[in-house]
Amino acid sequence: MSLPRCLTIAGSDSGGGAGIQADLKAFAALGVYGMSALTAVTAQNTIGVQAVFELPATLVAQQIDSVVTDIGVDAVKTGMLANAEIIAVVAEKARTYRWPYLVVDPVMVAKSGDPLLRPEARTALISLLFPLATIVTPNLPEAKALTGLNISSVAEMEQAAQQIHALGPRWVLVKGGHLAGDSVDVLYDGHEYRYFSSSRIETRHTHGTGCTFASAIAAGLAKGLSVPEAVQAAKDYITLALQHAPGLGQGHGPVHHFAAWYR
Repeated sequence: MSLPRCLTIAGSDSGGGAGIQADLKAFAALGVYGMSALTAVTAQNTIGVQAVFELPATLVAQQIDSVVTDIGVDAVKTGMLANAEIIAVVAEKARTYRWPYLVVDPVMVAKSGDPLLRPEARTALISLLFPLATIVTPNLPEAKALTGLNISSVAEMEQAAQQIHALGPRWVLVKGGHLAGDSVDVLYDGHEYRYFSSSRIETRHTHGTGCTFASAIAAGLAKGLSVPEAVQAAKDYITLALQHAPGLGQGHGPVHHFAAWYR
């Protein structure tokens, strides 16, 4: 049996709630074969990030080459890319291999507030990777960092999506989890807006939600869903994972990636 194949290019979270650990859990839960190319190793838990070690860009390139030339990929998701050198390598590989789908989660800061992308690398992320992306998935702090907008309403989310779309990606999903009220995400393709809403779940256990959401979108695309269908399926998946968060850790705990299996 041939499984859809997803590659995550991201950092390692030793606490298992975010990064490549979250990505691989989401891939497995959603029935796709997961592979990884590590960009950084972090000492991290639900409270914060205690240390970061960035891997050489050449090693990131070798990891990508190894899996793509042998196993192949149907969709690629990027998370923590750490620095401009790694971003340049990922963009080069995306052009070389012409990946069918590229989901870019513009990871800049951890849930704890610790930085995960060097400030000078932001320009490289925008100029090199955004134009190659099928979809970019910023949360509100990331959307603000990318546009300079203070976002406090759905209308302002639409404005941010429009500005980010002008940077090159085919689709933009601005996630509204940081706003009060129901969780509304805005999807924009340059022509129309689509809205994905769910009731707010009052919990502090939200570590890795961005990584998990983006990975679930990549899984849906790898399985042949359209972008709006993949976003809706991913929204349903992350909502269930949040509802059944296991309550681990003293800070922002992880969601339950296998909630549909082990409730």
